[in-house]
Amino acid sequence: MHNVVISGTGLYTPANSISNEELVQSFNTYVAQFNADNADAIARGEVQALTESSVAFIEKASGIKSRFVMDKEGILDPQRMAPRLPERSNDEWSVLCQMAIGAAEQALQRAGKTAADIDGVIVACSNLQRAYPAIAIEVQEALGIQGFGFDMNVACSSATFGIQTAANSVQLGQARAVLMVNPEVCTGHLNFRDRDSHFIFGDAATAVIIERADLATSRYQFDIVSTKLLTKFSNNIRNNFGFLNRAAEEGIGARDKLFVQEGRKVFRDVCPMVAELVATHLEENQLNVSDVKRFWLHQANLSMNHLIVKKLLGRDATEQEAPVILDTYANTSSAGSVIAFHKNQDDLAAGSLAVLSSFGAGYSIGSVLLRKL
Repeated sequence: MHNVVISGTGLYTPANSISNEELVQSFNTYVAQFNADNADAIARGEVQALTESSVAFIEKASGIKSRFVMDKEGILDPQRMAPRLPERSNDEWSVLCQMAIGAAEQALQRAGKTAADIDGVIVACSNLQRAYPAIAIEVQEALGIQGFGFDMNVACSSATFGIQTAANSVQLGQARAVLMVNPEVCTGHLNFRDRDSHFIFGDAATAVIIERADLATSRYQFDIVSTKLLTKFSNNIRNNFGFLNRAAEEGIGARDKLFVQEGRKVFRDVCPMVAELVATHLEENQLNVSDVKRFWLHQANLSMNHLIVKKLLGRDATEQEAPVILDTYANTSSAGSVIAFHKNQDDLAAGSLAVLSSFGAGYSIGSVLLRKL
């Protein structure tokens, strides 16, 4: 059995960003047109009038101020309100592969590794653009990595589940090092015409190198102390898009073929579950919550993160203890907690204990205890 470390992280950020102001202007233009086009039906009570969004509403509900996106023009077009990402030929790298490569190259550089040092690739994300061949195998080919590759999806918890899966392979000697990547085009499954959720998601990709401790040479090493996962079935976050949709024509284009959630129920259910899992995880490893110097949490909702850490610490956390990237990246699903980790790790002192935790649809929750070396 080998000791395992995270030796490098990487981040791919799209070139385009959309502010709340821009998003609201587009949404309200659509609302005005919809209400005008359906004025008579609305007056007869046959159609419900749509309500405008606002910057104040978005920031109060989520803490989000802007988001990076793979395509800005299509999202802000009131006649379209979806990213415009043209199909690529089978001879071109896919969008997810392109994003994954950008994050992976940075992670490899920080880890001081090359493709020859990696024996496996895991693409773990919420939004896989195709069934097969696996995006991971495409990334493997693009980077020139020998070994194995596979995709996995545990929604917003995919990164922590991916880290445990990779760590297990390395610990058991099945790989010297594994590249775990989280390319997320969340705007592709977001209904930009739904007032309650049109602001939630952004796009990004993250990457993590997990390798044997005795082979690691990086200045950015974190010992993987322990991992703990939990799932509990819930319909409160759901996306029913899939290849069987074509076999049930009556559902094609329905709202549930994109992201849908019962936000208040999710908040009520998930916050205590996450706090309990992390607290139990620390206790099982004879560690105190007060010893944790940093919490890198899933970046879904600012109030959720504040509540989770307050339940753990018994007080409000400082910005240094629980860094936030949600304001500029929005919810990037599985990539969110890793973005927080990537951007807020270098200042930690050697020996510092930290928690990387993600949570989301499933429900699914992952906790990774890390100690900086």
